[in-house]
Amino acid sequence: MKLEDLGYNEKLEEFRIEQKLDNFEIGRVIAEHKERYVVKTTKAELEAEITGNLRFSATSREDFPAVGDWVALTTYDSGSAIIHKILPRFSIIKRQAVGQFGEIQIIATNIDYAFLIQAADRDFNINRLERYLTICYSSKVSPIILLNKIDLVDEQKINEILESIKIRIKDVPIIAISNETQIGYETIKKLIEKGKTYCMLGSSGVGKSTLLNNLSGRNIMKTDLISQSTSKGRHVTSHRELIVLENGGILVDNPGMREVGITDTTTGLETTFDKIISLSQKCKFKDCTHTNEAGCSVLEAVDKGEIDKTSYENYLRLEREKEHFESTIVERRKKEKKFGKMMKNYKKDINKNKY
Repeated sequence: MKLEDLGYNEKLEEFRIEQKLDNFEIGRVIAEHKERYVVKTTKAELEAEITGNLRFSATSREDFPAVGDWVALTTYDSGSAIIHKILPRFSIIKRQAVGQFGEIQIIATNIDYAFLIQAADRDFNINRLERYLTICYSSKVSPIILLNKIDLVDEQKINEILESIKIRIKDVPIIAISNETQIGYETIKKLIEKGKTYCMLGSSGVGKSTLLNNLSGRNIMKTDLISQSTSKGRHVTSHRELIVLENGGILVDNPGMREVGITDTTTGLETTFDKIISLSQKCKFKDCTHTNEAGCSVLEAVDKGEIDKTSYENYLRLEREKEHFESTIVERRKKEKKFGKMMKNYKKDINKNKY
């Protein structure tokens, strides 16, 4: 196997040469387990940890390795390795860390495309789909919508769902599939390119792991039976993992996400809700909130039916969430700065008392 088979490219090689990393081996993080990593190189899969220097110089979770990262490492005969440096990322899919305000959780890095998977039976939620799209656009990742479990509903229901997506979401490929009958699989396989990395995003039980197993032709991820009470597969995947497919594509499976809090989404929101953003330029007031102002072009379009009302309401919800997250980060940084200043003064006082 060559590094190029894992997605390595010329830009990464240029960085390696510029940073004089010749003495280190290069590999890609394919799994993460509580700050312990599995890194794949051209020779082996290695259990790896980060150096103390990398740990103590980190200012946030984004400074730690994540699935999809390219890293420079020292390898040992025992099958272990030490990660010294993370190579530049060209994309980062992230969300708000659950229960940790102002903190970010990285889902995966260096992703080219994201499969946004929803089930046609009970899981389908177009508001959540717009949320995933916002995350993709802010992460510089191209989205592809997969409507799974079409074998569980009739053709009329499938057409209704597909039409509802097309009304609110433009210029994004949509593929209706079934893990049971493998309808739509040929279309997916044609989209998967050698050396490109694909990430699967969706709630628990929508069939991500079964899709991965079917595409790879191997039983890589454990799956469970369908729950009779919810008509969903029970969630089994508990960590992120990167798998190289036989056709050369690279696929990242993720745990199902009940909460998908958006983070840095200025670009994401502008792209997902481009019609609303475009109309907002025509509002009477520059600081228009598009809620009750006179002369609001967005409200006028909603009243006329030119903008879907539910999509408009979802935009307002995500905009408020973005503003709250940004204000939380500002508040957290103020506290960190205050604490840092306090510690600095404390050390000064300690040093004074020595003499």
